[in-house]
Amino acid sequence: MSYSTLSNGSKVTSAVAAVIEDAAGRVLLCRQAGGHRLWGLPGGRIRAEESPVHAAIRDIREETGLEAEIVELIGMYQLTGDGCGSATPDLFVHVFRGRLDGGGPSLNAPGRISKLAWHSPDTLPAPLTATTRTAIADAACGRTGVIREVERDAEPEIIDA
Repeated sequence: MSYSTLSNGSKVTSAVAAVIEDAAGRVLLCRQAGGHRLWGLPGGRIRAEESPVHAAIRDIREETGLEAEIVELIGMYQLTGDGCGSATPDLFVHVFRGRLDGGGPSLNAPGRISKLAWHSPDTLPAPLTATTRTAIADAACGRTGVIREVERDAEPEIIDA
């Protein structure tokens, strides 16, 4: 895993995510195939020598099978806290607003994702990542260029698939 070390000695991993809405205003969410099976936005880690925009486009393609257009930056979120254990590094997430090109998404990364589904921002599924919840709220309010520190939720129970 690729980490950066901050001046205070803590480690941070860089990632991307995208808020993608359909014509009805529903948001596309992915349910993790492993771990706590949290719901989150399409996205993933930024690879070495990859820009955040290119990482978002690549991860959306890998997870949905569709090409995406990145429209704008909703915000940059630093996920902190030890809700999932003290060995968990901070996560710095660039969250974009994106648009899918073509038809509907299909599950394209079954090893990482168990389900893709459209959800109304008013009735989001649980358990949901703290970053996803915060970024969707910011997007729904029309905010852009947000910079926030987000505290991890307490470690949820592992849900049976």
